[in-house]
Amino acid sequence: MAGTTASTACSAEACARQIVAAFGRYNAEFRAITRRAPTRFDNRDARGSQQDAVERIELYDRFVNQTIGELRQSLGVDVPDRSLWRRVHREFAEQITALSDPEFTKTFFSSISRRMFGTVGVAADLEFVATDLDPLANIHSALGTHSYANHGSLSLLFEDLLGDVRFRSPWRDLDKSIAHIAAEVRAVLDSGSERREAQRVEVLSPVFYQITRAYIVGRIVGRGFLLPLVIALKNTDGGVLVDAVILSEDDISIVFSFTRSYFHVDLERVGEAVVFLKSIMPRKPVSELFTVLGRAKQGKTERYRELMHHLDHTADQFEHAAGDRGLVMVCFTLPSFDVVFKVIRDRFAYPKTVLREEVLAKYQMVFIHDRAGRLVDAQEFRRLRFPRARFSAALLEELRRETGQTVHEDGEDLVFEHMYIERRMTPLNIFLRSASPEKAERAVLDYGQCIRDLAYTNIFPGDLLLKNFGVTRHGRVIFYDYDELCQVTDCTFRDVPQPSNPEDEMRGEAWFYVAESDVFPETFLNFLSFSDAQKEALLRVHGEILTAAFWRSVQQRLREGELLEVLPYHPHRVRIASSL
Repeated sequence: MAGTTASTACSAEACARQIVAAFGRYNAEFRAITRRAPTRFDNRDARGSQQDAVERIELYDRFVNQTIGELRQSLGVDVPDRSLWRRVHREFAEQITALSDPEFTKTFFSSISRRMFGTVGVAADLEFVATDLDPLANIHSALGTHSYANHGSLSLLFEDLLGDVRFRSPWRDLDKSIAHIAAEVRAVLDSGSERREAQRVEVLSPVFYQITRAYIVGRIVGRGFLLPLVIALKNTDGGVLVDAVILSEDDISIVFSFTRSYFHVDLERVGEAVVFLKSIMPRKPVSELFTVLGRAKQGKTERYRELMHHLDHTADQFEHAAGDRGLVMVCFTLPSFDVVFKVIRDRFAYPKTVLREEVLAKYQMVFIHDRAGRLVDAQEFRRLRFPRARFSAALLEELRRETGQTVHEDGEDLVFEHMYIERRMTPLNIFLRSASPEKAERAVLDYGQCIRDLAYTNIFPGDLLLKNFGVTRHGRVIFYDYDELCQVTDCTFRDVPQPSNPEDEMRGEAWFYVAESDVFPETFLNFLSFSDAQKEALLRVHGEILTAAFWRSVQQRLREGELLEVLPYHPHRVRIASSL
């Protein structure tokens, strides 16, 4: 018996060591891909940046699945032995105490154990419970930052700052870039009732990269105030220049949005970067900050922890989300928590013909695609457990009737085999009902810009009804219903044929052949419940998106390999770039 115990203990130690090593290889490859970003920026290799983004996203599942396969091979019949895995759990915890961001390694371990054992809800003996994993709790040291003191000249301060940012590409008119930053910062400091003076500027040491742009991220510190500072850099034919200076929390929050591609920034300790970012974006959830830094699984763990903590301290019920009921998803929310939960229905009512597998594939496509600030980042969760008493009667009845293949009752709980969780927004059709004429027109115009931005990134929403778009707290319009989504290059955009006789024109359905991929942009407006004034505004600014010629032009440019940029900052912030 003693020999068996010793052998098992040795196996537990070996398994733990194997998982630690696997995470180390994953993290090394993650950072190796991330370190390509400066070279991509220098070479203006946007396509390479996009390929790196996809490769890095797919890395986690590849390593988890590979590690599970290796463990099953080495353990054989002992794989489902819970007593062994409890020892592996303890051994693993001891081996990672000295590592950077140990919560990341715990999340990796839990991903493996949950898949191996098919864990429903939480198995505290086999995994690291997300509610106990606060990735910021033990951060006491300061992240590597550079600090620049103001000795009376903002121009000299920013000259020093930009001088420390090194690229292989030369600066393009460095003096003009310095003057632009200093003028923007001075304008903000002087905009209040009292003149404020910056004592110093602190910036994170690594540069942040996202597709075609590089960002210096920092904060301006003065007596009694702190201002966020993000400097966007562009690499042009003539060299690097300052493309925008962003100085408001709202504008910076859009740059770090849950609707954009993840940043590539090489961080030794990610938690410390999150603490810094939280200081300049205090309203941004920690889960979204981890996610936007590319640590999507840690972002999921943190969102789950936020949700469970919230449930423990509230009493409101899950209820149907605001807006029209979807034909593909049952959507519900917790009024006091700023997310929406989406569960795929067992059957889709007419006229939906999409299959469940196709819906899953479309969400995966969005996950790895350039979201361009117009597609919500939907996090996929499996085997979640919630108290049944927290669900309203109407929602519980619909879940029982419509989602029996995905949701089942277990004692006093509901178990969700699969769901998506995403940030809650106000559906556009509901927003327009109560918005002032000015706010409504801005939303209508941003709806048009949303469709245009999606087109530039090779996305056609498929279903343009207003109920499928949401309005964020920043007033931005975002698309969130993906079951009809497809690529622009897969569509055939046609002009509506002229009727050959009056009888054709009077028919309620098309008198001409319509293939499955055919799209008729001229007809879009017929299905949009805009007022006459709102239709006029959309036509005035975005009328071309209602023409097949616009879509065919975008299609051709995409097929020719052109990269159509959609920037995360508003064009009015770009001053120096247009004057050079």
